[in-house]
Amino acid sequence: MNVLKYKGEGMGSLGDEQLEWLEKDVAPLSSSTPIVVFSHVPLWAVYPQWGWTTEDSERALASLRRFGSTTVLNGHIHQVLRKVEGNISFHTAMSTAFPQPAPGSAPAPGPMKIPEEQARRMIGVTDVAYVPGKHPLAVVDSTLG
Repeated sequence: MNVLKYKGEGMGSLGDEQLEWLEKDVAPLSSSTPIVVFSHVPLWAVYPQWGWTTEDSERALASLRRFGSTTVLNGHIHQVLRKVEGNISFHTAMSTAFPQPAPGSAPAPGPMKIPEEQARRMIGVTDVAYVPGKHPLAVVDSTLG
């Protein structure tokens, strides 16, 4: 899933077409099927004041709650954050480009000015490994430096 359809207030939006696709795609699956969703903007309300949420995510999450294990991975906010709601685990990833301030720690989101020597420890990558069986995804965040 990609959440790059912004409305005037800067929030992500999936839109009816993507939501209908998701509902149809998961409908025939057994509730024991592990589900992994990739989105750009978080599907949980990380910090709505900065647009770090998706306005119609509740409809998407309603389609996913019946599954025993759902993992939602996103970027966009350049933060390493985790949250669990029932059977849904949310993971946000660090950026490979530029750091952003922690939610609410600055007047607005956006690239932070940092000394060049600090850049490699403030940007990074996330590796996700799946091992068949009854194990959760292994989500490992690491910096470039």
